[in-house]
Amino acid sequence: MTMRAMTITEDHRLELAELPEPVPAPGEVLVDVVAAGVNRADLAQTAGQYPPPPGASELPGLEVSGHRRDTGEPVVALLAGGGYAEVVAVHEDLLLPVPDGMGLVEAAGVVEVAATVISNLVLEAGLREGETILIQGGTGGIGSAAIQIARHLGARVLTTVGSDEAVATARELGADLAWNRRTTDLLAAVREAGGVDVILDVVGGQALPDHVRMLRENGRLVIIGTLGGASGELPIGLLMSRRGRIIGTTLRSRPVEMKRGILEATKHLVWPLLASGELRIPIQARFPLERAEEAHAVLREGGHLGKVILEVGTAQASSFSSTSTVPSS
Repeated sequence: MTMRAMTITEDHRLELAELPEPVPAPGEVLVDVVAAGVNRADLAQTAGQYPPPPGASELPGLEVSGHRRDTGEPVVALLAGGGYAEVVAVHEDLLLPVPDGMGLVEAAGVVEVAATVISNLVLEAGLREGETILIQGGTGGIGSAAIQIARHLGARVLTTVGSDEAVATARELGADLAWNRRTTDLLAAVREAGGVDVILDVVGGQALPDHVRMLRENGRLVIIGTLGGASGELPIGLLMSRRGRIIGTTLRSRPVEMKRGILEATKHLVWPLLASGELRIPIQARFPLERAEEAHAVLREGGHLGKVILEVGTAQASSFSSTSTVPSS
């Protein structure tokens, strides 16, 4: 059996190909993919900057929705790679049921974002009620979910966005304060706001000194991205005096056992919020699989709200819309 999939060429382009279906390893099942979420890690992998972990599929794509081939059950899957394809092989422990009330297309952009936020805000940083958090990139996929989840946890939420127009959007998502990072002295603004207990950082290197200066005593800086560079100056004395902690994490390369624990916490904390409508994962745009390059361009250009989705299964072909900004049901 063969399947359609997007491969990465030697000159770092995405190209549609016909490939053999994956063969499930022990503990794995096949999922017939309906849709796949697009993430910045996919862009980095395509550019040759973020290779998959050993043993993972060489295809891009970290999350999908679809049907288990053995049971027909609608599921979402957290992957280490391979999602830009009609079929994926995934360990059974890395599947979750589709949240109640969600369609399969909108569910494709949920699990990687939700698991990233829960693993970093709850399991790593231990964000508590009454604390203040700064979330960099508040209208992206991770940022928009992080704002809402942090508010649900009882935190005061500060965030950065890329334009004046996006400030209002971030406030609508639940941010208490939001600033245009292009026109604001962020360090001064955060200090005026009283500092922060937790920072969810997608910037990395160039922001490291200012981020440490923003932390309150016992503050936690959680670095999950390097959009601003992979290295930076660390004010060690200041970090020590504030008894601060710097936590660097990735989700993709963790072993199945660790991911299983994260998914259990994610299902417990996030799935009820999605079912009730308290948490919304917006969809900026949808593209058919063969237009994955255009999907990547949306993330590359920035300014989007929420997720970008690839519609993979043939049942979605007739409902394609490249400009949809609200989830379909």
